[in-house]
Amino acid sequence: MTTTPTVTAARQRPEPWPRSFRLLYAASLIDGIGFHVGQLAVPVLAVSLLAASPGQVGVLAALSTAAFLLIGLPAGVWVDRLPRRAVLITADFTRAALVASVPLAWWAGWLSIPQLYLVVLLTGVGTVFADVAAQSCLPELVGRNRLVAANSLMMSTGATMQIAGRGLGGLVVQTLTAPIAIVLDAVAYVASGTILSRVRTGAPQRPATGTTGGFVRQLSTGVRHVTGNQLLRPLAVSTASINLTMQLTTTMLPVVFLCELGLGAAALGLFLGVGGLGALLGALSARPLAERIGHGRSLWLPGLLVAPLGGSVALIDNGPMLWVAAFGWLMLAWRTGIGNVIGVSLRQSVTPDGLLGRMNATFRFLLTGALTIGAIVAGVLAQYADVRTALVVGALANGLTWLPVFCSPLRTLHRPPTVD
Repeated sequence: MTTTPTVTAARQRPEPWPRSFRLLYAASLIDGIGFHVGQLAVPVLAVSLLAASPGQVGVLAALSTAAFLLIGLPAGVWVDRLPRRAVLITADFTRAALVASVPLAWWAGWLSIPQLYLVVLLTGVGTVFADVAAQSCLPELVGRNRLVAANSLMMSTGATMQIAGRGLGGLVVQTLTAPIAIVLDAVAYVASGTILSRVRTGAPQRPATGTTGGFVRQLSTGVRHVTGNQLLRPLAVSTASINLTMQLTTTMLPVVFLCELGLGAAALGLFLGVGGLGALLGALSARPLAERIGHGRSLWLPGLLVAPLGGSVALIDNGPMLWVAAFGWLMLAWRTGIGNVIGVSLRQSVTPDGLLGRMNATFRFLLTGALTIGAIVAGVLAQYADVRTALVVGALANGLTWLPVFCSPLRTLHRPPTVD
C-alpha cells in the first residue's frame, strides 16, 4: 500500500524521449530556422536585387518543390534501401554547399536568375531525401504508441521555427541584405548535419516489404499502399488540395508586399510569421482535439470552420485590412497545423515499417507536387491576369479542401488502426 503513490506518480510522469529522437529534434530545430530564413530571402533577393517578374517568382517557387515531382516516388525506394541516418546527413551537407553558392556568386558579381533556378531545384532534391528519411525513421526512434505525441512536438517546433525563421529572415534581409540571410541558411544545414551524425538508430534496417520484382515493383507497392487504402487516399487528396491552394497565396505575397503595398521585407516576414504562429497553435491543439472529437473529425471540421476566412487574405491591403488578412492567415495556418499532426500520425500508424519510406515518398510526391503546381498556376495567373486573381482563386478553392475527408470513412474515425 505504501507504494501506490509512487506508482501513480510514475504513471503520470512523462516518459523521457530517447536520445536519438532528441538529437533529431535538435537538428530539426536548427534546420527549421535556416530553412525559413532562406525561403523568405530567396524571393526577396530575386525581386529586390535581380528585378524578377511575378512570373519568375512563380518559377522559383515551383522549382523549389519540383524535385518531389521528379524524384519523389523513387526516393522512397532508395530511402527504404539505404541507412536513413546517412541519407539525412548527406542531404544536409549537400544543401549547405548549394545554398552557400548564392551569396558567393552575389559577392563575385555573378549571381543571376538562372543560378537561383538551379540552386533551388537541386536543394529541393536534398529536401526530398531528408524529409522522407526523417519521417520514416521516427517510428523506430520513439515507437508507434508515441507517434501522435512525437509528431505534435515536431510539428509545433516546425511551426515555431516558421515564426522565428521568417521573422528573423525579414529582419536580416531588411538590415543586412538577403545574401547575408542566405548565409544563415547554409550555416544551419551544416549544424544540423553535424548533430545528426550522432544519431544512433539501433538495429540494422530491415529489408523493405515487397522487395521482389525489382525497383519498379517496389515503387508501385508504395503507391498502391496509399492510393488503395480507404483512409490514406482521401487524406492525400485533401492535403494536396490544401497545399495547392495555400501556395497560390504564398507565392504572390512577396510581390504584394514589396511591389503593390510598398511594405518591406520585415513586414512580409512578420505576416508569414503569423502563419507560423497559427501552425504552432494548431500543432499544440491537435492532440487534445483528436482525443476529444476523434482523429477523423479533427481532419475536416477545422477546415469547414475557417473556410470563410480565406477570402480576407485575398483582400489584403494597407490599413485595417492588413490586420484582418493577418487573422485570416493565422486561422488557415491553424487548420493546417492540426492536419499535419493528425495526418502524419495516421499515415505512420497504418503503414508497416518496410513501407514507410515509400509511403512517405508517395505522400511527399503528391503534397509537394501540389505546391509546385500551385506555384506555377500562381505565376501564370499573376503574369497574364493579375496578382489579386491568384489570391482570390486560392481563397475560394481552399474553402473546399475539407470535402474529400468528409466524404470518406475518415469522417467519423475516432482512432487510427495500427500495424506492426
